[in-house]
Amino acid sequence: MSISFNQIPNDRRTPFVYIEFDNTRAVTGPQTQPYKILHIGQKIAAGNKPALIPIQVTSLDQASSYFGAGSVLHKMLQGHFENNTSTEIWGLPLDDVAASVKASGQFTVGGVATASGILSVYIGGQRIQSAVTLGNTAVQVATILKAALDAAADSPVTATLTNATVTVTAKNGGELGNFIDLRHSYYDGEKVPAGLTLTITPMASGAGNPDVNPAFTAIGSEQYNVIVIPYTDQANLTKIDTELSNRWGPITQDDGIAIAVTNIAYANLVTLGNAQNSPHLSLVEATKHPTLPWQIAGAVGAAVAYYGAIDPARPFQTLPLHGILPPQVGERFTHDERNLLLYDGISTLYTDTGGKVRIERMITTYKTNAFGAADISYLDVNTILTLSYLRYDLRNYILRKYPRHKIANDGTRFGPGQAIVTPKLMKAEIISKFREWESIGLVEDISQFKNNLLVERHASDPNRLDVMMPPNLVNQLIVTAAQIGFIL
Repeated sequence: MSISFNQIPNDRRTPFVYIEFDNTRAVTGPQTQPYKILHIGQKIAAGNKPALIPIQVTSLDQASSYFGAGSVLHKMLQGHFENNTSTEIWGLPLDDVAASVKASGQFTVGGVATASGILSVYIGGQRIQSAVTLGNTAVQVATILKAALDAAADSPVTATLTNATVTVTAKNGGELGNFIDLRHSYYDGEKVPAGLTLTITPMASGAGNPDVNPAFTAIGSEQYNVIVIPYTDQANLTKIDTELSNRWGPITQDDGIAIAVTNIAYANLVTLGNAQNSPHLSLVEATKHPTLPWQIAGAVGAAVAYYGAIDPARPFQTLPLHGILPPQVGERFTHDERNLLLYDGISTLYTDTGGKVRIERMITTYKTNAFGAADISYLDVNTILTLSYLRYDLRNYILRKYPRHKIANDGTRFGPGQAIVTPKLMKAEIISKFREWESIGLVEDISQFKNNLLVERHASDPNRLDVMMPPNLVNQLIVTAAQIGFIL
């Protein structure tokens, strides 16, 4: 008997009709890669979930309850939920470092209101309005402002009052608090009521970021396709790159890409980008954006996860980021500045004519190979996501169709129905899989692929099949150049 049954033995003599099921051919075509996104960030004491235990989050109210309203992780997830409610979302809370220092800033009111009006201040892009009445003194206005800040439970700061000065302090300790933008009168028509002045002291003095290593220990071998982080200090970025390099390896295959956003000045962006060289890390600029950079990171991660799952090879340019305030006119990077940042390993955003913030280009920080030679092979995030999908689909196809097969040389005359695979048969399977990838627009040039594909038995291990496959990945339309040679 040549058929390789999985469960029916050959020694049955009892009369019966024995029928088993085999699902190895049940699933055909390219498979959908399920995406999971992980947000790592700090909680506050009001959050009812313990640190270093990942938990699935299905709503912003849950995030507020789990991690504390206004915490770093809560605001990250706010950015996510405003842009994506479909992807499987997980949060991993961290405690503040015990010795961390909370950043603080101030709003100092002066004068006496000579007209009634609305005072609009912005804390990390969140507008908080206070009603001012004719004749209000500076102390009265500061008291009104403090009450309004207290009422904004989801704000990233707490407020205290001393005479006419309202001091705001980050809810979380650490360097992140220094990047909370404080401003007033962002929109046209908003202004400080007549007779009053408002002096702002920027957030400063925050120190002590958590260590991300315990977070990676906490998730173990669980795979997350996109990992959003709020930290851009060099110590944590190095640890993130090391962890993701291991996860991308052929043994673990728990690959994912990390995304972080920073609102530091242009010169500092150049320094930060050039200090990294990771194909697994994308740093995004958000300089002069009022919105919290970690909230923007949540939005960017949400867009990458949502659209990457639909088509990993399709570029992310022009995708909108909802809930994100753009820099004011005059504060935005020029086209040339953004172009230079893309050579420094910094992904860029832009603001359209309607004031909507959009992704311009998502790149990694990878710029040179191990010898320091310029190398664009892992430049675009789409390349990384496409490679991840190809590995996922091929691995699952082989494991699904050939779970308990034997291996034989080409030309072996085994009977039909035998659970045997040969190098020639596996090569045909991989070419067929390439055709599927070609049909959904992930690869091109089948002739080159077939000519260079190599499948052979291992020279020393007769139970091992080795494959060398050279797929030509489809690229992204990023630049269109045209010359108009006009005639008069």
